[in-house]
Amino acid sequence: MTSPEHTPPAFDDLRALPLVDWHPRAQVAVPATEVLRPRVPAIDIHNHLGRWLSDGEWMIPDVDALLAIMDECGVDTIVNLDGMWGDEVTANVERYDTAHPGRFLTFCQLDWAQLSRPDGVELLISSLDDSAARGARGVKVWKNLGLTFRDDDGGLILPDDPRVIAVLQHAGELGLPVLIHSADPKAFFEPLDESNERLDELLQQRDWWFGDPAVHPTFARLLEAHAALVAAAPGTTFIGAHFGCAAEELDRVERMLEASPNYHVDIAGRMAELGRQPRRVAALIARHPDRVLFGTDIYPATAEQYRLHYRFLESADEAFEYAPGSPVPPQGRWNVSALDLDETSLTAIYRDNARRVLGL
Repeated sequence: MTSPEHTPPAFDDLRALPLVDWHPRAQVAVPATEVLRPRVPAIDIHNHLGRWLSDGEWMIPDVDALLAIMDECGVDTIVNLDGMWGDEVTANVERYDTAHPGRFLTFCQLDWAQLSRPDGVELLISSLDDSAARGARGVKVWKNLGLTFRDDDGGLILPDDPRVIAVLQHAGELGLPVLIHSADPKAFFEPLDESNERLDELLQQRDWWFGDPAVHPTFARLLEAHAALVAAAPGTTFIGAHFGCAAEELDRVERMLEASPNYHVDIAGRMAELGRQPRRVAALIARHPDRVLFGTDIYPATAEQYRLHYRFLESADEAFEYAPGSPVPPQGRWNVSALDLDETSLTAIYRDNARRVLGL
C-alpha cells in the first residue's frame, strides 16, 4: 500500500519523454585537471576576428580585452581567417596585424563565384596577388566551395576542379598556406532521421544538413575532391580544417597525411569527435607529430575555452564535458576523454608546426 507521502515515479509519462527534454546528469566521479596555460606559448591557427560571420560588425569589439585573454592564457598569436578580399583585407590587417605586431595574422578568402566567368582564374589569381600585397599571410577556403558555388551549367564547383587547383597552386607560389574546410561532420550528410547522431544540432541549425543527394555531393565525394586538390598542388602548404574535415574517419585522414607531405590538419572545433577516440588520435599524432596544429574556432575567445583545450591535449582526464554548461551537448550526446600528449608532441602542436607553416 502506498503512503500518502510517497508518489511513485510516473513511468508511463517518462516513457514518452521527448528527447529534447532529457538532460541526464553523469554520476561517474572522475578527476578534473585544471590547465591554466599551455605547455609552451600557443599559436591558434583557426579563429575568426573579422566581420564575415557577424553581420558586418567586428567579431571582437574590444581588441585590448582579447589581448588580455591571450596574455592570461599563454596565446602568442591568433590567425584571423576573416580577411576576405580587397579593402576588407586591409581593414583586418590594420585593425589586428599592424596595430599589434606578432599577435595576429590575417588570412584572405576568395570569391569563388568569379569562376563562372571566362576569365575567372585570372581574376582570382589577381585577387591573391592583391591580398598578399595588402598583408594577407594565408588563404582560407570555406565549405561553400563544393556545397554552394555553381557553374553556368548549374553544376557545383568542387575543390578538385582544375580552375581551383590553378588558383591554389598560385597561393603556393606566393608562399601563402591554405587552410581549407571542405566538409562538415559526417552526420550532416546522413539521412535526417532517428539514427542521426547529430539530430539535436541539426534541428537547431537546419541549413547545416547536406544529406539530399539531389542537391549536395556526398561526404565521401567532398573528401575525395579535398584529397585530389592537395595532391595536385604539391607546392602549396595545406591545412585541413577540423582535423582534415574527417575527424570521424581517421584512417582517411592518415592516408592523406601519408600521401601528401604538404598536408597538415588542425584540431579546431573537433574536440567532441577526437575526444571519443583519444587513443587513436594520440597514436596518429605520434606517427605524424609535425603535421597537427593547435586551433580552436572559438569566437569570441574566452579563457575558459582555451583552458578546456589545454586540458584536452595535456591531461589524462576521462569522461568530461566538451561543452560545459550546455544542457544538451551541441555536437553529440557524449563526454570526451583527454589525449595525454607528451611534451614533444605538445610543443610541436602548440607552436612549432604553426611557426613552420606560417613562415615565422
